[in-house]
Amino acid sequence: MAGHATGTRYIFVTGGVVSSLGKGIAAASLGALLEARGLSVSVIKLDPYLNVDAGTMSPFQHGEVYVTRDGAETDLDLGHYERFLKTRTSRLSNFTTGQIYNNVINKERRGDYLGGTVQVIPHITDEIKRCILEGGEGADICLVEIGGTVGDIESLPFLEAIRQFGVELGHDRVMFMHLTLVPFIPSSGELKTKPTQHSVKELRSIGIQPDILVCRTDRPLPENERRKIGLFTNVSDRAVIAAMDVDDIYKMPSLLQSQHLDDLVIDHFSMTAPKADLSNWAALVDARTTQDVSVRVAMVGKYVDLADAYKSVNEALSHAGLHTATRVDIHYVDSETVARDPAEALADCDAILVPGGFGERGIEGKIAAARHARLNKVPYLGICLGMQVACIEFARDVAGLAGAHSTEFEPHPAHPVIALVTEWTDAGGARQTRDANVDLGGTMRLGEQRCRLVPDTLAHRCYEADEIFERHRHRYEFNNRYRETLADNGLVFSGFSVQDDLVEIIELPDHPWYLGCQFHPEFTSTPRAGHPLFMGFISAARARCLK
Repeated sequence: MAGHATGTRYIFVTGGVVSSLGKGIAAASLGALLEARGLSVSVIKLDPYLNVDAGTMSPFQHGEVYVTRDGAETDLDLGHYERFLKTRTSRLSNFTTGQIYNNVINKERRGDYLGGTVQVIPHITDEIKRCILEGGEGADICLVEIGGTVGDIESLPFLEAIRQFGVELGHDRVMFMHLTLVPFIPSSGELKTKPTQHSVKELRSIGIQPDILVCRTDRPLPENERRKIGLFTNVSDRAVIAAMDVDDIYKMPSLLQSQHLDDLVIDHFSMTAPKADLSNWAALVDARTTQDVSVRVAMVGKYVDLADAYKSVNEALSHAGLHTATRVDIHYVDSETVARDPAEALADCDAILVPGGFGERGIEGKIAAARHARLNKVPYLGICLGMQVACIEFARDVAGLAGAHSTEFEPHPAHPVIALVTEWTDAGGARQTRDANVDLGGTMRLGEQRCRLVPDTLAHRCYEADEIFERHRHRYEFNNRYRETLADNGLVFSGFSVQDDLVEIIELPDHPWYLGCQFHPEFTSTPRAGHPLFMGFISAARARCLK
């Protein structure tokens, strides 16, 4: 296997029994522990679905789409990694079955296989291993999470590839960590280890012996159960880790450290590293106890039944709460109910947030939310589509542009204040062209872009900087033909893309706090630092609450 010379060690994280056990949080927490010991960590998520990326998947099915700095549309678990780790993810951090097969089929079409029969083994598994090596290059340790559950037919090629990886690189370069469920049965009053035993049996049947078991449980794992699990799964007792439910995910690194998970890794790889200093994580957990004010934030969207659809926004609000001593209660409001009666739907809220989104359904409710916030002086943060509806509302109700709309929802509006930009420059300086008929996956402004801020504006005060870098995921832009008209009526344009002079931030000067941004600030918020816009937004909500 190519790439043997690199010294990266690999930890493969698999899951069993049921899905959604928290592999991403467990892997991210382990990564945080290893970083705290001075090691460099990279992360990869392997997803078994056939979509080439997460960009076209419904948030109802898959939760939010997380965007990396270099513009990859990926699984939301990469958001956990970036919030827990100092390392930044990239398009080398997420591979799907669709991508892997796409790569192999393209190679076959080019004749790279010299006319040979292309098969799952070795061609698909070799491509998976190549992607893992590429994503892990240069790091001391690479954490590789396999999506899905052991036993799923979709994940078999990935599991076979990591089995081969273990054989080819050897025990001193590869480690397997398996997450399982140890359920409590109330009627018998017992924790049951049998599901874990069966899950490991399934894993061993395909040639993978786990080195560490992380057992999800709602209560402490007694020593006799721990020994029983170790005995039946051929895992050392000390390598059976209890991952108990916690009320704050930022407690997870210290919970795992208390059971010496990081020591197990260091010992396995015969590495030397200082003890982890988790004082910053302890400070975050302590910050929850000093939150002396509760604010109610109305989140107006159309995926309100699924909190994972706005995972990064929720986390960014939580981070802002930690840094402003404010408890943030998110009240999800269906935008269609806002359209019917904004005053009732948004009553008792201290702030209004309209997140990004696609599609026409509920759009008038989002416009109504922006109007309610403007007229009633309620702090407002509009993200992506949330900025666009604020512009539409201002154009209609303040600038008098009847029929103002976005061409995303109305093909030929009287005033297309939001429209599809047909040509623009990407982060690499290349010209990109797009129209409404191009594949959805290829028509976005994606990834990190440079934005200049206008002095003496709310945005400039929040960031305390002249230039910022933020991540984008959108097709439609503010139509610059309307910039002068809206500015004459009082709308402030406070941020512009450096390359194309596209509008990035709008705000209202005669308002306690009203700002819309075309980018997604939630993707760069971390618990350690928060994000300037979210902290400003929650501070304004706190001030309103204390009036």
